[in-house]
Amino acid sequence: MSQSSTNPFKYSDTNKRYYTYEYYLRHTFGEKCAKITLDCGFSCPNIDGTIGYGGCIYCGSGSRSVNCKEVKAPYEQYKLGVEMAQRKWNVKKFIPYMQAYTNTHTSPENLEKIVNEIASYEGAVMLDIATRADCLENEKILVLKKLAEKIPVTVELGLQSSNDNTAKIINRGHDFSTFVDCFNRIRALAPDIKIGIHIINGLPNENYEDMMKTAYDVAELHPDLVKIHLLHVIEGTVLAKMYKNGEYVSLNRDFYIQTVCDQLEILPSDTVIERLTGDGIADGLLAPEWSRKKTTVINDIDKELFKRKTFQGFSF
Repeated sequence: MSQSSTNPFKYSDTNKRYYTYEYYLRHTFGEKCAKITLDCGFSCPNIDGTIGYGGCIYCGSGSRSVNCKEVKAPYEQYKLGVEMAQRKWNVKKFIPYMQAYTNTHTSPENLEKIVNEIASYEGAVMLDIATRADCLENEKILVLKKLAEKIPVTVELGLQSSNDNTAKIINRGHDFSTFVDCFNRIRALAPDIKIGIHIINGLPNENYEDMMKTAYDVAELHPDLVKIHLLHVIEGTVLAKMYKNGEYVSLNRDFYIQTVCDQLEILPSDTVIERLTGDGIADGLLAPEWSRKKTTVINDIDKELFKRKTFQGFSF
């Protein structure tokens, strides 16, 4: 019998023992959807001096959209992304993803104008907005609540770690209590908005217990989605200088796989797992080299869960 046919995880019709984003979209919108990353021209309050300078020590480009190698209007990026997706897959439904930097770092009035424009793009079935917990005041949440009455909205919040000492080391710019406050305000003011949380494994000075503590804290919040990232060392960042000076050592591949599986086991089974490792910039990646083979890492996570006979939420 195949792994798929014997898979005990209820939110899967493949061998995946966790709630994949692909499964979520397919069962939410009735068919495969493509996510279109956008750079909407925002900065970051931790870069432009609003709360700090320099940004997080690992930040090289604010997760800048691959559709925007040159400055283009968001709609031009969207059209390019749609064309690329349609060449790769037979898809008709799309999710504009406001990805680069902090996409609520503006006035409520300007935010309303921008999100309404992007949500109106042809083929868009949901709007996804990446931002920070210290840049989402109540007025902005209410703007997104109003939009969510017209189209599904997801807000992705970068936590990275629930350890406040780590937050200081990486120059995050806010603590865990600020994050929890934002999360709870979104839940209270706009319960229809889906909330995603980003965490990073392999941050400086963190050990296994620190990474698992972050996963436990996230599980307690019970978000709608989670992205698990591997920390990449990218040329030109503060982290790159630390790496070259021997002040930072990247994670071992086997350790990362074991840790991710442990984290999956304690996360709620109905939380969508949007990512299990990150994509490093190919020509700027210094470490870890093994992360270039992303598909094999994900396959080995699948194999490890099968070997353990466990799945997401097994120990929740």
